[in-house]
Amino acid sequence: MKKWFLSLLAVVSVSCAQKSDLLTLFAGTYTDGFYVYSFDQASGKVVSTGPYEEAPGAYLKAGMPNPSFLCREGQMIYAVSEKSDSTASLYSWKMSGDSLQLVSSAPTGGPLGGAPCHVTTDGRFVSVANYSGGALAFYRILPDGGTSHPDTLIVSGTGGPDQRRQNKPHVHCSVFSPDGKYLFFSEFSSDEIGMADVTPMGLRSYRRAASADPDTGCRHLVFDPSGTRLYLIGELSGAVTVYDYADGKLTRKQVIKADPGEARGGADIHLSPDGKFLYASIRLKNDGIAIFKVEADGTLTGAGYQNTGIHPRHFNITPNGKYLLAACRDSNEIQVYLRNPKTGLLTDTGKRILLGKPVCVCW
Repeated sequence: MKKWFLSLLAVVSVSCAQKSDLLTLFAGTYTDGFYVYSFDQASGKVVSTGPYEEAPGAYLKAGMPNPSFLCREGQMIYAVSEKSDSTASLYSWKMSGDSLQLVSSAPTGGPLGGAPCHVTTDGRFVSVANYSGGALAFYRILPDGGTSHPDTLIVSGTGGPDQRRQNKPHVHCSVFSPDGKYLFFSEFSSDEIGMADVTPMGLRSYRRAASADPDTGCRHLVFDPSGTRLYLIGELSGAVTVYDYADGKLTRKQVIKADPGEARGGADIHLSPDGKFLYASIRLKNDGIAIFKVEADGTLTGAGYQNTGIHPRHFNITPNGKYLLAACRDSNEIQVYLRNPKTGLLTDTGKRILLGKPVCVCW
């Protein structure tokens, strides 16, 4: 198997940061690669340096087209190349010290695998959501950390009321259930959540798990820390749908607006590490992040709204819960916000990671 190798000595300033506070930050982009930084989650600053004029502070770059979404499992980083043609691929990179090695690349499903926009893994398998192709691609992880070609392709449904945006199948996100038995995925055009059993042999028994309101445009999903609730952000509705979860079954509990401006641009969704607050990003109008308090029964109460830069397609919260980093694609920067752990509200620190077309942040 052909392998590429990138190596560069990182110059990291650790004198003002404890090693336990340093995160390896990976930033996906709509450019020609993703970048690696050392981020101090105590101070909210990048503390690494490197040679990339287009990405000040990055000490490594992995060259690949449109790495729009990344996930990490140990030393492995799985990244999708969001291309709308047959070159759309899943790349498997290995992080070793101050180097990145490309272990494998695999197609995301041919005609059904166009525009892969999300990737996740449970350490055994990798799941990729293909937006324009409309199919979920499922891969087995090989002993070297690379992946097979997709073992399974599940074509999404249609039937939503928006004849312009829901007229073709689209898959936008997938998540493994906390018990590892199931894979759930958002079906944008049918306003449904699909699911399949995860077995040692791969996916089995695809079926519909739950419905959302018509014109939701199901986008991203997240389980709460207890593993008893699933939250969905609708791209078209700009609403968060809350489901109770138990033994592979989802029961819809609440629908609450995150976007009162009807932007039809709901994007990402995350919970704080302690599970007490939920955040959802909105694009296209009044760009920002809606903030909700999570009540004892898992339902949500609005807590506030933080305006951000242009097009916050993705964001993430540091493991210590102190900062929220928003990838603002059209502002060409990742913005750093301080979280209030009692109110959930965000304060703009003014700190920025300058980068062309950032669209994903992961640790």
